[in-house]
Amino acid sequence: MSERAVDFLIVGGGDAGFSAARTLRDEGAKGSITIVSRDPDPPYDRTAVSKGYLGGDKDRAETLLGGDDFYTENDVELLTRTSAMKLDPAAHTVSLANKVVLKYGKLLLATGANVRRLRIDGSDLDGIHYLRALGNADAVRAEADAAERVVLVGGSYIACEVAATLTALGKRCTMVMVESAPLETGFGPTAGRFFADLLTAKGIELVCADGVERLEGDGERVQRVVCSSGRVLEADMVVMGTGAVPDVMLARGAKLELGETGGVRCSAALETSAPGVWAAGDMCEYESELHGRRVRIEHWEVALAQGKHVAAGMLGTRRPFTEVPYFWSDLSDWCTAEYVGPAERWDREIVRGDPADAAFTVFQLHGGRLAGALTVGRSEDLIHARRLLAERVEVGGREAELAEGDLEAL
Repeated sequence: MSERAVDFLIVGGGDAGFSAARTLRDEGAKGSITIVSRDPDPPYDRTAVSKGYLGGDKDRAETLLGGDDFYTENDVELLTRTSAMKLDPAAHTVSLANKVVLKYGKLLLATGANVRRLRIDGSDLDGIHYLRALGNADAVRAEADAAERVVLVGGSYIACEVAATLTALGKRCTMVMVESAPLETGFGPTAGRFFADLLTAKGIELVCADGVERLEGDGERVQRVVCSSGRVLEADMVVMGTGAVPDVMLARGAKLELGETGGVRCSAALETSAPGVWAAGDMCEYESELHGRRVRIEHWEVALAQGKHVAAGMLGTRRPFTEVPYFWSDLSDWCTAEYVGPAERWDREIVRGDPADAAFTVFQLHGGRLAGALTVGRSEDLIHARRLLAERVEVGGREAELAEGDLEAL
């Protein structure tokens, strides 16, 4: 074992880790910075995995965050294909798989999440894909070139985005989901109906309110998806959009406090239970003053914002993370959905605009306040929604203004 010192150590080569490193240098940090990443590629735009890169609109170099020269120009050490095996908060050390021990001054854990694998009969057949990294997109695209029928399992972001991307490439796609409509769980029934109509109009077959019982193949390769209802779908390949679970292996081994959603429990400033250790991104569960509860949010925009926030904390500016989380999702060039929130629950929704015109906003209300808002084609509405969320404005009893009135007056 060899040991060396690092002033700022970042474990995780995703959006949060890159954002933290860039912000440290932008804010004048003079110490050494090391990013440890098990990914074979430098940090890249994760949104391209299911969209631009998968669809062939972007090459690998175009997905890289900061470009090719960021690390040399900013004196940031990047260790790819390298796993962090052990964290010792008392000794301020992280042991790597290559037998190197890094003694850190300050540490960011940004280990992200791992795909949630569906353990059913036939799940080990060839032709079944999970999409999380550029390498996964390479494999999906390579097989999709020869495939005619693609079945996607799930009704959230990944399944919808991949279905849209592959359909635009001329593939015949079918989506199977336990939800009543795509994206309904997070965005509600009005949005669910809109996305169902859009995907169906583009030629995607939807099998809703149904699960996957098993996967079948006459040899080693998947050929059929058998639904819980007994329905059989022919498939040349299957793409799983079954969600992700936070990667807390390193944190658990170090006995850091974990949260109720399985992430690493953090303060409002994103500090973990260990001094000098922060968390950001998919595995960060923090005390949100904005939401009035602990939240863990899986989205690259949030990861970027949290990485920037942690960098400021490492440099001595400790304050609560109060930024209103913002998400967006493209479905090919068909539409862009934007969202602020997220709403854990809501008791009513107010619709502004007309979904039939692909220009509408759904305001999600809970207890008289705005809990979240989704828009398609009305980005200006989201500016006001962000303010209403940040200021915790009481909007109960003013539903007519939300639906048709002057949002600036709220």
